[in-house]
Amino acid sequence: MLVRDDVRLHLTVGMREFIEANAAWLTVFQLPAYAPDPDPTEGVWALVKRDPGNLTAADPGEITGAVKRKLKMLQYRPEAIDGRLAGTDLALDL
Repeated sequence: MLVRDDVRLHLTVGMREFIEANAAWLTVFQLPAYAPDPDPTEGVWALVKRDPGNLTAADPGEITGAVKRKLKMLQYRPEAIDGRLAGTDLALDL
């Protein structure tokens, strides 16, 4: 089984040839171009990218610091992440 999306590597001639050559045993599932609903990490990254997305950084270290601060803040606000999980209809069993 191959699950693919529209990443450039998945759309190459070589990949198409591989899929065609192995069609007898290979099942291919094409993901939508952007599917944030079933993927809770998309929701979490949406929260993380809010602040650094508007940051004018002089170097990559500033961006890294902004992302780390946002992740640390989310670590102490689990309800924000729980809300993103709830939107996916996935169960969180610990």
